Amino acid sequence: MIDEITMKIHGDKIILAALAEDVTAEDVSTNCVLPEYKKGEAELLCKQDGVVAGLSVFARTFFLLDPSAEVVFFAKDGDAVKKGQRLALVRGDMRAILTGERTALNFLQRMSGIATATRAMTALLEGSGLQLVDTRKTTPGLRLFEKYAVRAGGGGNHRYNLSDAILLKDNHIGAAGGVKNAVAAAKAYASFTTKVEVEVESVAMAREAVEAGADIIMLDNMTDDAMREAVKIIAGRAIVEISGNVTKESVARLKDIGADVVSCGALTHSAPILDVSLKNLHAV
Repeated sequence: MIDEITMKIHGDKIILAALAEDVTAEDVSTNCVLPEYKKGEAELLCKQDGVVAGLSVFARTFFLLDPSAEVVFFAKDGDAVKKGQRLALVRGDMRAILTGERTALNFLQRMSGIATATRAMTALLEGSGLQLVDTRKTTPGLRLFEKYAVRAGGGGNHRYNLSDAILLKDNHIGAAGGVKNAVAAAKAYASFTTKVEVEVESVAMAREAVEAGADIIMLDNMTDDAMREAVKIIAGRAIVEISGNVTKESVARLKDIGADVVSCGALTHSAPILDVSLKNLHAV
């Protein structure tokens, strides 16, 4: 689970890497107009309707550049926000505000876009009992922030990385010589605390996976009728996950399949940003 404590433990190195990407020697644009310290203030404004996420990351960017900076929030992660709404005030060394502006906004826009897309999709599943989760199809280096954003939008997290759980996909199954062999090998290798999930592409594979003792069975790119048949065969003996090209346009039809979870890579790999802006910087 990605939470605020995890963000604090691991977030700084991600933010510092982004700042280092943006400043190799100095911020020449800022230093030429502000050669010395001057305290200032700027407003964080929302430019379109959506769901905000990443406010702590936004603020931390400025704190790393200016430990005396102050950020006053008028919204919190997970809030629905409106075009024109003031989300925060940033106060501190104007050089730090100018240098950190783009990095802070990049994180906030990206995370808020993911939260917005997640909220829209979870709304389509409301009342179904089907949980929406993300995947590992994240931006390299930004998985922590992107998975946090999914949770802020009302979704859940699939495994964080390859160490979290065993997920036997088509190539694992091929390497093992079949579903039965792959599950047996996983059960023999794994700790008793580790779940074993199997990706299947047919009703026959679903039957083989549940009979082999898989804990979770992922129905990947199967037709609706085939998924319904697979759910009947599994009959509650394993958690059923639906996956494969799930979109906002297609997710609603999955509500009556009888599955437990639907995973969607588009939440992180295709969500557009939520447009926000830092404006009206002035000395105080």
